[in-house]
Amino acid sequence: MDNQFFKGIEKKTGVNMKDILDLANSLQNANFKDEQTVRGVIRRVSQIANKPVSREMEEKIVESIVKDGKQLDMNQISKMLNKKK
Repeated sequence: MDNQFFKGIEKKTGVNMKDILDLANSLQNANFKDEQTVRGVIRRVSQIANKPVSREMEEKIVESIVKDGKQLDMNQISKMLNKKK
């Protein structure tokens, strides 16, 4: 992809594209049936996005993915993170 494209995304979101690409690479072979893996992904996304995730929200996301067998859907996770309490 075009470097300017990435620079534009970084400027708009404040998120370093290298961090996003590293995260994407780490997710390729991740086992999302493993609770520890899912918790690690949640914490990493939270850190990259600079959006704290409460323990309660982390539990809901983990339950949704691990216990309910739902696929990891970044849109759903984003909605959960942005949901007003």
